[in-house]
Amino acid sequence: MESSAIILAGGFSEKFGSNKGLAPLLNKPLIKYVLDAVNHVVDEKIVVVGSKPLAEIFSKVLGSKIKIVVDKRKAQSPLIGALTGFSEAPGEYALLLPCDTPLVSREILALILELCINRNAAVPRWPNGHIEPLHAAYRVKPALDAAGKALNNGKLDMCSMIENLRGIRYISTLVLQQLDPELRTFFNINTPSDLKKAEQILKRKT
Repeated sequence: MESSAIILAGGFSEKFGSNKGLAPLLNKPLIKYVLDAVNHVVDEKIVVVGSKPLAEIFSKVLGSKIKIVVDKRKAQSPLIGALTGFSEAPGEYALLLPCDTPLVSREILALILELCINRNAAVPRWPNGHIEPLHAAYRVKPALDAAGKALNNGKLDMCSMIENLRGIRYISTLVLQQLDPELRTFFNINTPSDLKKAEQILKRKT
């Protein structure tokens, strides 16, 4: 089973004054934490960015082994990034991840990918019903079709893609908590203070 990790790196972040995925955390770009987490979980890594200049910057930072692709449509949204990534993924299944979750658990990602086998998606879901479509695994072809259908209907949100998919396995976060008690997998960096919090957590780990 060939699988990919599609990591959405988007574009410029006003809060960081640059692309968020390149923001340094303990002298290492945020996106590298996610790339490291999928080592030995998937066969290929694909980073989706919003522009060609950004693709050149990421290429210099990440090196030639990482496949970097540019959004296929001009409007920036996770759904367009997902569509771009799915269209470039050669295998049957793909993890879809954001670039700003440095505490993501390799064990959880491996489990989500495993639970996607013979399904069209495996998506974490919180007890309140909130889902995590950007910490999920998808069967590439149905997901690509579902993303295209949502965009053709003028939708730019991930939930619209999910609505077009059948055969979804929802995974309770209560189950995932057995592997990641504080569910730091879902902690994403939105502000400089989030970055400091992640830095403190990582320092405690070492």
